[in-house]
Amino acid sequence: MKIKRFRIIFSICLMLVGIGIINRVSLVDVVLPAWNPASILSGQGLDHQVGTAVKIVDNKGNVISQACQGVSVGDEIINSEGKHFRITKLEKDRAVVKSLGMDQELLAWNEYLTDERLAMAAATRKSGAVGIYHTHTDESYVPSDGIESKPFKGGIYDVGQTFSTQLKEKSGGTILYDRTPHDPHDNTAYQRSRRTATKLMKENPVALIDVHRDGIPDPDYYSAKIADTNVTKLRLVVGRQNPNMQANLTFAKKMMAYANKVHPGIVKEIFMAKGNYNQDLMPTALLIEAGTHTNTKGQAERGITLFADAVPTVLGIEGGPTEAPGTNGEKGITGTGGGAENSGGWKAVGWILGLTLLLGGGFLLISTGSLKGVGDRINAFGKEFSNYLGPVKKMAGGKKKANKGTKGSPKDQADRAAIDHRDDVTED
Repeated sequence: MKIKRFRIIFSICLMLVGIGIINRVSLVDVVLPAWNPASILSGQGLDHQVGTAVKIVDNKGNVISQACQGVSVGDEIINSEGKHFRITKLEKDRAVVKSLGMDQELLAWNEYLTDERLAMAAATRKSGAVGIYHTHTDESYVPSDGIESKPFKGGIYDVGQTFSTQLKEKSGGTILYDRTPHDPHDNTAYQRSRRTATKLMKENPVALIDVHRDGIPDPDYYSAKIADTNVTKLRLVVGRQNPNMQANLTFAKKMMAYANKVHPGIVKEIFMAKGNYNQDLMPTALLIEAGTHTNTKGQAERGITLFADAVPTVLGIEGGPTEAPGTNGEKGITGTGGGAENSGGWKAVGWILGLTLLLGGGFLLISTGSLKGVGDRINAFGKEFSNYLGPVKKMAGGKKKANKGTKGSPKDQADRAAIDHRDDVTED
């Protein structure tokens, strides 16, 4: 009976330890997104439907913008001139906007970012790293890569590498470029890339930038000649469904204002879309669209190079005295996300150990008999434990009585001893 009881207790302990290990490896290094009931139906992650486009027009039919992702009523656009629009109606292949006038905050940043103020900012620069990653790591450029999607090795990596190298040269600081793949390109890609963004957050970056390419069929939508160079313009995307939305938007406006001051027209617009895009992680998180799949990769690389000229100044960063190991001075550049792989290896070991303990404990528990039998044994164990405590309590009570009885006559003490002896016999 004692052996069976020990087996039951031991098996339950094994199962609890196994559950604890599994729970630990499942939650480690994961930061849950800010919950929003509407995000369940938002379709986030279904954007970038290559080859499709929604024309965004005003009430006179003039094309204001285009989008390949599913647009929603309430999405907003601020173009490079500062004109602000909000989508009010959706039709089959187009969305209608109403004008909100000129965006006063963007105009204020345009006025504020004068050469004098920028010189003052440069004199008080601080150290800081910039985190760069790709949620959609399959995105490619058809004229250069031959196809619009190359799982795990998309042409977007070359654009990200160019961006990070240029930032390194301009700022002299640490660039955290993470090449961890997050394929497939489905509606859970942002959940997978969140792990990468969270890992980058551990390095305390001053900004997190998720680099994409768009899927609008028309290559002329992004194509431009800026600084005597054929480039693609950029679109900055801000998610509307996160608590940092206003801070992210202000950051995007500062970036567009100064980038367009340095290289006029390089940033086409800011698009405030329904979604989170992991921008709740920090107020200086940003999503960039570097051209579209029908542009050449070289155009996108040259465009993002011009944009990189503005980033260090807006962030006020400069490099530290030492450089971490990596290609071209960037920190943590990996082909397949080495940090994530190491972390994933330990998680796999944890899962195996946890499942082994859980299944082993369950098998041991079942081998003791039926579940009903287990319940009966647990109840019996509880009763036996109570019975075990009974004599201890009785003995303690007897000692107290004996102590009190020492003050009585010898006859009283003898009577109490006889009673205690009878109780002990009864308990046995």
